[in-house]
Amino acid sequence: MAEKRNIFLVGPMGAGKSTIGRHIADQLHLEFFDSDQEIERRTGADIAWVFDIEGEEGFRKREETVISDLTEKQGIVLATGGGSVISKEVRNKLSARGIVVYLETPIEKQVARTQRDKRRPLLQTGEDSRKILEDLAEKRNHLYSEVADIVVRTDEQSAKVVANQIIDKLDF
Repeated sequence: MAEKRNIFLVGPMGAGKSTIGRHIADQLHLEFFDSDQEIERRTGADIAWVFDIEGEEGFRKREETVISDLTEKQGIVLATGGGSVISKEVRNKLSARGIVVYLETPIEKQVARTQRDKRRPLLQTGEDSRKILEDLAEKRNHLYSEVADIVVRTDEQSAKVVANQIIDKLDF
């Protein structure tokens, strides 16, 4: 039997990685995982709690472990956390174990999609969320591009349309 391929979605918070990932998994009959949800399942606590207790460094260690474990599976779609690409180890595992899709998203869309979401610890600091997202983009966008096999913009299209664009670009 042919080896099943993996699809890993990277990009900033608010890019739609989880929603688009579910569409892709459904259409290709693959198993879907979200690294943040897996961290919550394993710890029995939400991401905000992990950040509060362990800080971002502790969270990133957990994230590395979860992504390492999940990328060893075959035939999955994985929505990664926006900051997961900070880790060179994570970038290497994503590149080596599947097709990496970067969901490129303008800051305006991120602000609109995250403004009422209380589950994003990096946006709960009391600082201007646009400024935070701009700073994160400056630090991370080149890492998303570096690791990506495919880049898709998520501007004005529905998650289903973006999922179909990705599927059309896959070499399955």
